[in-house]
Amino acid sequence: MRIEAYNQIIQTYNSTRPSKAKSAASTDWRDQVQISSRGYDYQIAKQAVAETPDIREDRVAPLKNSIASGSYKVEPGDFAAKLIEKYEAYR
Repeated sequence: MRIEAYNQIIQTYNSTRPSKAKSAASTDWRDQVQISSRGYDYQIAKQAVAETPDIREDRVAPLKNSIASGSYKVEPGDFAAKLIEKYEAYR
């Protein structure tokens, strides 16, 4: 067994070993986030929907007033037609 050969292998290995990586503190990298135009449009649409009220007072107020005054009339045939239309939509 030749010890000299072992020493030569160690020397070769040490010379080809990659140098240690630079520490993270010495780099100038900064994290960045880029949002696509589609993502930005989605964000704007989502915000607009969130700001929209659930109840449209301009449509509800006249109905409330007519119900309160007793002048709101529903035709039974119209009501039945809408009821059947909704029922068949879920079937």
